[in-house]
Amino acid sequence: MSSSDSHCRVAVLGATGLVGRTMIQVLEERNFPVGELVPIASARSAGQAIPFRGKDFIVREPSAEAFRGVDIALFSAGATASREWASVAASEGAIVIDNSSAFRMDPDIPLVVPEVNPEKIFREDGTPEKIIANPNCSTIQMVVVLKPLYDRYGVKRVVVSTYQSVTGKGKAGRDALESELAGEPQEQFTHFHQIAFNAVPQIDTFTDNGYTKEEMKMVNETRKIMGDDSISVSPTTVRIPVYGGHGESLNIELEKEFDIEEVRALLAGSPGIIMQDDPSARIYPMPLTSYERDEVFVGRVRRDYWHPQTLNMWIVADNLRKGAATNAVQIAEVVIAKR
Repeated sequence: MSSSDSHCRVAVLGATGLVGRTMIQVLEERNFPVGELVPIASARSAGQAIPFRGKDFIVREPSAEAFRGVDIALFSAGATASREWASVAASEGAIVIDNSSAFRMDPDIPLVVPEVNPEKIFREDGTPEKIIANPNCSTIQMVVVLKPLYDRYGVKRVVVSTYQSVTGKGKAGRDALESELAGEPQEQFTHFHQIAFNAVPQIDTFTDNGYTKEEMKMVNETRKIMGDDSISVSPTTVRIPVYGGHGESLNIELEKEFDIEEVRALLAGSPGIIMQDDPSARIYPMPLTSYERDEVFVGRVRRDYWHPQTLNMWIVADNLRKGAATNAVQIAEVVIAKR
């Protein structure tokens, strides 16, 4: 560590964006051992003051000098910026944890959810990888739930429908909903169509196979994180007009028979999961449940009516936190714990 044995220099690229600001908030909340915060953003944000633990830190433009002496660099400025600056930061000595799509499917770069595959953070010699990819928000919360089921029963197929917050598209997504609710005329729709009072079954652009890029992320990232290309994932991703928290309806076909109460107990005892499953009392997760929380909330757990070896459930997580910022900080926590 550069500042002392117990404190490190932490850079946040994209520090003024919605996820970047959440990363800084999570670093403070989780008492991450930050000796110095280095907020980095585009030229238009340079010079702004970012408060952190009672001090103001001035935003800098990205440069090799800005990353010099940095121990951990959290990136959330988009794939283009990540491709430009990740190798620069790594060459200056930083361990880069990247929240963009730039490196997720690179076979040489680990894609990590700490509750699922923390061992991938490190090379065979025990040193951390120089660049580590943070998965897509909708994938993260799903694999946190799949992991204990996979280890106990095996997972053959997942049919997932998502109900994703407008903040999945960052500040622009949130501002678009607020603008529409205020009745302001729209030159173009940020979410492809009006999102207020609506649900839009398109997140990102369509690929040649009829699935969107968001849906294919769930297919490909799940297999990479779980380390099993035999898992079938059939996704439909939908944007809904809520400010925070992604919901997902999961239909999970297991390889082995299961007892439903054993499944509930298994999930309730697994890291990063909170069970809220008492339909008789109307207790089940909702987007508001997960707001400003770091766990994945699980409810409506039941056996598929027609396929006895298949589970249905409903899960919710805060997409800005566990779906992005918190997962990145948790990766950094694993790194410094090993050091």
